[in-house]
Amino acid sequence: MADRKTPILLGRIESQIFLLRGQKVMLSTHLAELYGVEPRALVQAVKRNIERFPGDFMFPLSAEEFAKLKSQLVISSRGGIRRAAPYAFTEQGVAMLSSVLQSDRAIHVNIEIMRAFVRFRQMLATHAELARKLKALEKKYDAQFKVVFDAIRELMTLPETRKKGVIGFAPLAREGGKGG
Repeated sequence: MADRKTPILLGRIESQIFLLRGQKVMLSTHLAELYGVEPRALVQAVKRNIERFPGDFMFPLSAEEFAKLKSQLVISSRGGIRRAAPYAFTEQGVAMLSSVLQSDRAIHVNIEIMRAFVRFRQMLATHAELARKLKALEKKYDAQFKVVFDAIRELMTLPETRKKGVIGFAPLAREGGKGG
């Protein structure tokens, strides 16, 4: 039965890993939800054991990061992130949480989170390897396949580089310069 739950949990975890300050992190609010505890209880447990969480394991979000994240995630005031900025936990910080939150659920969730971080690293390595191979092919076949290489590079672009905050469809521009 746990095997059927694992892919769902893994997909959910992967969607909650963010890139902040050049590091892959998870937010305290999402971690609390996964562990089945209140966000303030998680933060209190961490603060009681603060020596286990140096700055490269956990850091508070700045006001700017928090505002940007709230707008990107379209979070309501009920549920999710509230007024207080959450903490960001790096992979090492998440691993350390298992020693602070001592429950069977915390152990199981931590195992799945570690698997998600490993998968994330593998995907990034694969992406980098594809980029290297593309560059080598591009040197070999230069201009005659430039359009193909440009299309592949566009497909490899991470979703984060796309425009944020636009929901729905954009109207197509018609000939003559006016939309209709």
